[in-house]
Amino acid sequence: MINKIAFPGLGIGIMNIKTTITIFGFDIHWYGIIIALGIVLAYLFASHEGKKRDISQDTVLDVIIYGLPSAIICARLYYVIFSWDSYKNNLSDIFKIWEGGIAIYGAVIGAVTSTAIYCKVKKISFLKIADLGGFGLLIGQAVGRWGNFVNAEAYGAETTLPWRMELVDLGVFVHPTFLYESLWNIAVFLVLLWYRKKQKTDGEIFFAYLAGYGLGRLWIEGLRLDSLMLGPVRISQLLAGVCVLVGVGMVVYLRKRNKGKVIN
Repeated sequence: MINKIAFPGLGIGIMNIKTTITIFGFDIHWYGIIIALGIVLAYLFASHEGKKRDISQDTVLDVIIYGLPSAIICARLYYVIFSWDSYKNNLSDIFKIWEGGIAIYGAVIGAVTSTAIYCKVKKISFLKIADLGGFGLLIGQAVGRWGNFVNAEAYGAETTLPWRMELVDLGVFVHPTFLYESLWNIAVFLVLLWYRKKQKTDGEIFFAYLAGYGLGRLWIEGLRLDSLMLGPVRISQLLAGVCVLVGVGMVVYLRKRNKGKVIN
């Protein structure tokens, strides 16, 4: 499949973007390749950063190995639960993940849950590992959103803004929300790189990630046309608001609880 996309306001003409690449006779989706790239980059950064926090490469790798399948399963379950009308009469379609239908919030919930269990079993500080996870999630999300670009999906409402994205086959100009979120995640990542120097206790980076990511998603989700809904409410916007409140609240709580202490 080829998607025709252009950014006329930026002087970028029609791009014919293939959604798959053929390797040794097999069609491999670019979406999967881009997601894998995000995971690899997240691992490389977490391994490097982990050395400064006395977290071994083996621990980082274990967290990813256990977290990845958990993230995929929960991302699919999240999507299916809030799109139940599309699956209730065709239950076998639930397993057809290659046809699309995953949600980043479900992936985060799955990854955080598996990491919490891993840390409890290994008697490792969850908050210490979660701080690395905050950086890793931002990297994965910033890179992964370009998979939405390749698939010409997860875009916003029609607009006339200079940076509008043209979906040539549909003849519409829309908000490139994939780009908004990718750039937002990069910005939050850079802010957290600066903030880590002021970090007072374990867990601050992770909860600052929740607040920062949630704030951007709260705005961006309002532009999208494919939001999962619970009645009149956009689920992702609701969760984004919760992330902001919980993130800010926990950063304040952790700082007050550990006032005067210095992080190792």
